[in-house]
Amino acid sequence: MSQDKAVQATEVSQLALLRQRRFAPYFVTQLLGAFNDNVYKNALIALIAFDVIVSDNSDDGLLINLAAGLFILPFFLFSALSGQIADKYEKASLIRYIKLAEIVIMLCGVVALLLQSMPLMMAVLFLMGTQSAFFGPVKYGILPQHLHESELTAGNGLVELGTFLAILAGTIAGTRLMSSADGVVSVSVVLLLVAIGGYLASRRIPSAPASAPGLRVHFNPLTETVRLIRHTAGQRVIFQSILAISWFWLLGASYLAQFPVYARDVLGGTVDVFTALLATFSIGIASGSVLCERLSHGRVEIGLVPFGAMGLTLFGLDLVFASPAAPLGTDLSLTGFLLADGAWRVLLDIFMIGLFGGFYIVPLYALIQKTSAAETLSRAIACNNILNALFMVLSAVFALLLLAAGASIAQLFLALAIINALVALYIFRQVPEFFMRFLIWLLIHTLYRVRKQGLDNIPDSGAAIVVANHVSFVDALILGGCIRRPVRFVMYYRIYNLPIMNFIFRTARAIPIAGRGEDPALYEAAFEQMNEALEAGDVLCIFPEGQITADGEMNEFRPGILRVLQQCPVPVVPVALQGLWGSLFSRKNGPAFFKRPRRLFARIGLNAGRPLAAEAVTLEELWEHVHNLRGSRR
Repeated sequence: MSQDKAVQATEVSQLALLRQRRFAPYFVTQLLGAFNDNVYKNALIALIAFDVIVSDNSDDGLLINLAAGLFILPFFLFSALSGQIADKYEKASLIRYIKLAEIVIMLCGVVALLLQSMPLMMAVLFLMGTQSAFFGPVKYGILPQHLHESELTAGNGLVELGTFLAILAGTIAGTRLMSSADGVVSVSVVLLLVAIGGYLASRRIPSAPASAPGLRVHFNPLTETVRLIRHTAGQRVIFQSILAISWFWLLGASYLAQFPVYARDVLGGTVDVFTALLATFSIGIASGSVLCERLSHGRVEIGLVPFGAMGLTLFGLDLVFASPAAPLGTDLSLTGFLLADGAWRVLLDIFMIGLFGGFYIVPLYALIQKTSAAETLSRAIACNNILNALFMVLSAVFALLLLAAGASIAQLFLALAIINALVALYIFRQVPEFFMRFLIWLLIHTLYRVRKQGLDNIPDSGAAIVVANHVSFVDALILGGCIRRPVRFVMYYRIYNLPIMNFIFRTARAIPIAGRGEDPALYEAAFEQMNEALEAGDVLCIFPEGQITADGEMNEFRPGILRVLQQCPVPVVPVALQGLWGSLFSRKNGPAFFKRPRRLFARIGLNAGRPLAAEAVTLEELWEHVHNLRGSRR
C-alpha cells in the first residue's frame, strides 16, 4: 500500500471499511464462504438425524462425528501446503480460484444430496474442508496488504463478526431448510447461489502481490507440517499468539459441542432453546470483535487479550453457578425458557463469554499479521490453522473423557473455566508484553480519558525521539498507551525500580538512567542503549527535565538530548501532557500515591507537535515548543 493510501487509511472508520473496495468484496467473499460451509454441514447433520438433539441412535452419532472429523482432517493434511502457496502467488487470484472450486464442490454436494448418497456427501464434506484449509492462509494473509496497520484490529474485528454471524445463519438455515417439505431442493439452490455470489464478490478484490514469489513449494504433508510448526515455534510472540488462539478454539468448540445436550438436559428446552444459546454466543463474539476497534483506538492493542481471558474465566464460572440443579421444565419452548427463573442469567453469561472471546481473539490475529514478516505471514496462518484443528480435536477428546468419567456438563464448564485461567497465566508469563499492555490499557481507560492531538506527527517507521514534559509517575505509561508504535523510554532509575511499575518498564525495554554523579557507569550505559535503540529504528522517549515537576511548572531542559542527537541525528517530536498535575501520581498536595485520585475517567490531554530536524534543535526552542503545546493546563 502506498504511503498516501496508508495515511488516508488511518482516517477511515471501522464501518467505513465496508464501503471500500480494498475490504468490502473480501468481506462479502469470506462471509458467504463461511455461510455455505455451515449450511451444508448442518443440512447433512439434519439429514442424518434431524432430531439429533433428542436422538440416542448410536449410528447417527457415529456418522455425525465422522462428518466433523472429515471436515477437520484437511487442515492437518493441506495447511502447510496452502501456506506456501499463499505466500508464493498473488492472493486475489488465489481467492478467485478457490471460490471457483467451491462452485464445483457445491455442484457435487447438490448431486450427493439429490442421490441421498452418504459416501458421496461425506466426500463432499472432505472437499469443503480442503477448500477451507486453502482459503484460511489467504483470508488472513491478504489483510495487511490492503489495510494500514492502524486498521488491522478493525478489519479482523469485522472478519470475526462476519464469520460468527455466518456460522449462526448457516447453522439455522441448514437445519431449517432441510427440515422443510422440499428440503433437499431448497438447500441445493442456496448452496449454488451463495457459491456463485462468493465467486462474483471475489472478482472485485484488488490485487495483492505475492509475498515470496521465489519460494519453492514442497508437497510432503507430514514433513512440511513438522517443519512449519518448528519454524513458527522459533518466533516466540507469534507462536504463543497461535497457541492462545488455538486454546480459544478449544474452549469455544467445547461450549458449542455441549450446547445441544445442555439445552435439552440441563435447561429442559427444545431445539429452539439450543438455537437461542448458539445465537447468543455468536452475537457475543461478533459484538466483542467489533468493540475491539473502539477499545483499542486504532492500534493493535494486545492489552485486551488478558482482559478477554479474565472475562472468559469469570463468566465461565458464573455459568456454572447459573446452571440449574434440575431442569427448568420439560420440552420448554423458547418463550417458556425465557420466562423461567434464571434463564436470563444463563443467556447473559453465554453472551459475555462470547463478548470477552472477541476481545481475546481479535487482537491476537492482528498481532500475528503485524509481527510476521510479509513473506512468511500466510505460513504462520497455516500453522495457526493446524494447531486450531488439533485443539478442536482435543476439545472433543477432553469432553468425552470427562463426561465418560461421570462428570456433569456444569462440571465440564467448571473445568474449562479453571483451565482457561491456568492457560492464560502460562501464556502471559511466556509473553509478559500481554499483561504489561493490559496494565497500561487499564490505566488509561479507568483513571483517565485522554484527548489526543497530533500523534500522527510521530513517524510510522524509522527512528525518532519524542520529548515530553514530566508531570507524574505514570507519564511513560500514558505515552506508551497512546502512541501507536512501541516506545523505548529513558527514565530515572528510581522510578524504573518502583514495585509493579518495574515489571511494566522492564517488559517495555525502558532504559534506566542515573545522574552522572550518582552512578557514572549507569549514566554512560544509558546513552549507549539510547544510541542502539535509534540505530535499530526505534522511537525513543526522553523527559529532558530529568525529574518530575514539584510545582506543576516545567523545569529547564538538560543537555543530554543534544548528546544523543550528535551521535544519532533523527527527527525530534515535541509532546505535551496536560491535566496530570494534581492527580494521584503527581506531587501536588503531598507525595505521589498517598492521596485519593481526583475521580475516575479524569480528562487529560496529549498534544504532539510537528517533527523538528535534529540540526535545528536547541534546548531553549525545544522547551518553548513543549511549553506552547501544554498551554496553561498543567
